[in-house]
Amino acid sequence: MNFECISYTLKNGIATITLNRPDVFNAFNDTQSYELQDALKQAKKDDSVRVVVLTGAGKAFCSGQDLKAIASSENRSLSESLYKRYNPIIAAMRELPKPIICRLNGVAAGAGCSLALASDIIIASENASLIEVFINVGLVLDSGSSYFLPRVVGSARAFEMATMGTKVKAQQAFEWGMVNKVVPAEELDTAVAEYAAYYAQAPTKAIAMMKKMLNKSFHSDLNTMLEYEAFCQELAGRSEDYKEGVKAFNEKRKPVFEGK
Repeated sequence: MNFECISYTLKNGIATITLNRPDVFNAFNDTQSYELQDALKQAKKDDSVRVVVLTGAGKAFCSGQDLKAIASSENRSLSESLYKRYNPIIAAMRELPKPIICRLNGVAAGAGCSLALASDIIIASENASLIEVFINVGLVLDSGSSYFLPRVVGSARAFEMATMGTKVKAQQAFEWGMVNKVVPAEELDTAVAEYAAYYAQAPTKAIAMMKKMLNKSFHSDLNTMLEYEAFCQELAGRSEDYKEGVKAFNEKRKPVFEGK
């Protein structure tokens, strides 16, 4: 696929999607929004993709909406922009039956912060930070931040971040449970590669179901989840990966999962 504002590569089961507008800190214009939607669709339908790495080119991860790109659009509908551009991205990320690793190489602001929070794993450079900047221009949280943020950091911290535009640096984000790991900038690629390699060889079908289960748990009671666990376990028990896992255990060797 040929893209203008992102890059998409696939190697050894790892699809890497890079927001590629470094001159504006990978801020979103219309083209980048729609290209990211297309890239996520491509990763979903391609059975050879086992894991997705999402990152930004240059010094930033994503600085949110490119305000200069919409400066001349006085009557632009922000809700329409969300429905057409951002909401489909967040929904696609959460519905993707494959893990998404956020390679947080720099600042993630506004919709960029939402993008990071919508990922399944966040590996952050020690120079990275997350900030909800909507309040600075008189706007409210969007792109899923009102959903993800309080679930990750609690309501009090979420309110402060949202209403004060508080920047949370990588180490603080780790202590608050917002990111999974923080490493020196020069070790970021190695750390991300280790996680990606693991998921590229893991039982993809089981991971896809667990991702769906965890999503469902946010709005379900215990009995509903017990039933859903039983349903998913039945499906997992019929997978080729389960057969391989049991066989490998009995043969005292490392299993070779194919994601089937």
